[in-house]
Amino acid sequence: MDRETEKITSTSNSQVKRLISLKNKASFRKKEGVFIVEGIKMYKEIPEDRIEAIYIEEKFLELYKNVIKEKYIIVSENVFKQISDTVTPQGILIVVRQQAYKLDEILKKSKKQLFIILDNLQDPGNLGTIIRTAEGAGVSGVIAGKSTVDLYNPKVIRSTMGSVFRVPFIMAENLEEAIDYLKENGVSVYAAHLHGKSYYDNENYNESTAFIIGNESNGVTDKIAAKADKLIRIPMCGKLESLNAAVAAAILMYEAKKKMD
Repeated sequence: MDRETEKITSTSNSQVKRLISLKNKASFRKKEGVFIVEGIKMYKEIPEDRIEAIYIEEKFLELYKNVIKEKYIIVSENVFKQISDTVTPQGILIVVRQQAYKLDEILKKSKKQLFIILDNLQDPGNLGTIIRTAEGAGVSGVIAGKSTVDLYNPKVIRSTMGSVFRVPFIMAENLEEAIDYLKENGVSVYAAHLHGKSYYDNENYNESTAFIIGNESNGVTDKIAAKADKLIRIPMCGKLESLNAAVAAAILMYEAKKKMD
């Protein structure tokens, strides 16, 4: 059976215009309910029922056609350069359906859980790395406020290395209310903060736990920090005041995982 459906050679094609908008505009991704993924390794991570469309650059066709199970559309090299977000395109781009998660569906009172809360995180690489690390640390969900960088930014997606398809992610309309809900359901909430009076490794973390990670430059905002049960900090040597947000999140996640197990 021939899985090829058509070939696109013009950048004025309506599909190409849509793909460029999906690449560049968070609002358009939200409206369409999809996002784009590039690369054959990432393709293999995508659940089949979430694939909407596949585009293959013609010079990569012989390499990929026996790997791809779904129908695909061939595009010219010039077109692929327009739709790709990478400096060195890998020749395959997939449109993927977004998946919505709800906090009340993820929260399980019957077991210990670990959550990461993101307050105004701006760097796509940091967000992607946090999600990837969250999978490794067994985190039940990542919760972000509306001011955090878009989960479906192509740079975020690449940085997750596939974990975006397995780690529940919630974009909270009201982050303060989401934190209140966690606390009401027995989750202890800690904020990584320069003014923390306790070192992170002095805490027990023997019940369900959530860590708040703040903006790369300014840390956790005052209103979100006020929602935490406790402010904690990571000890620093030298002249450093803080660590990279993703590094700090990793340290906290794995300390909690060690004590929860």
